[in-house]
Amino acid sequence: MIEEQHSIDARSRSGQWQIVEKQINRDIASGALPPGSRLPTEAEIMEQFKVGRHSVRRAIAELASAGKVRVEQGRGTFVEEHSVLTYNIARRTRFRKNLLEQGRVPSGQPVSESEIAAPPGVAAALKLPEGAKVYMIARRGFADDVPISLSHSYHPVERFPNMHLRRRAGESVTSIYAAFGIPDYVRQTTMILTRRAIGDEAQLLAQSPQQPVLVVQKTDVDMEGRPIAYSETVWAGERVQFSIDNGPEDRVATTAKGQDDE
Repeated sequence: MIEEQHSIDARSRSGQWQIVEKQINRDIASGALPPGSRLPTEAEIMEQFKVGRHSVRRAIAELASAGKVRVEQGRGTFVEEHSVLTYNIARRTRFRKNLLEQGRVPSGQPVSESEIAAPPGVAAALKLPEGAKVYMIARRGFADDVPISLSHSYHPVERFPNMHLRRRAGESVTSIYAAFGIPDYVRQTTMILTRRAIGDEAQLLAQSPQQPVLVVQKTDVDMEGRPIAYSETVWAGERVQFSIDNGPEDRVATTAKGQDDE
């Protein structure tokens, strides 16, 4: 009898996280927890449901995996916004313009920068000799203060000396190009793939490691067709979708001059 009661209690405890998960799901669906709102703290949820820390963490992990909430280290857990950003990819694609046209507020944050020998793939894309130096600049992109992208861009040091310092000072890539005699540029190649987040990508994008990311690899060229930049941008898969613009060249050419790039 004691063993049977212990088994019943154990099964009851094992399902406690589901009680928490279902109630939070109901609160999200009803609007009691609107998109972008912060969930109660772990301690507050433990007190509310009279459950242990493990049950709370399991419930939050399941909700994050389902794309219902996102966990931001040091800030808390937030209800995911349901509005998906449609990011237009064309010959002239600019991050700032893309977001402003959809009523979203764009912003960026530097993550890291370094001068390195170009990896083989980067050197090939930029048509540089093996071992040529490039600036690698990593940045996060935000829409309405929600992280949506993590980019690693590469520029030839010889062609753009001190570019990393200018970016650090807040100057846009488009403005820097103009200072080096490149008033306009276009996207030459784009490759899109999907995979799981690796390393610290999930943390920097404030998403669950189980959620997929979209990876966009691109090469930009000046108007003479010479490569000027290569980048790999990791996008939060649940927050962004892409639209490929194959419109007439004269229509595309009117867009986004002077706007910040991605």
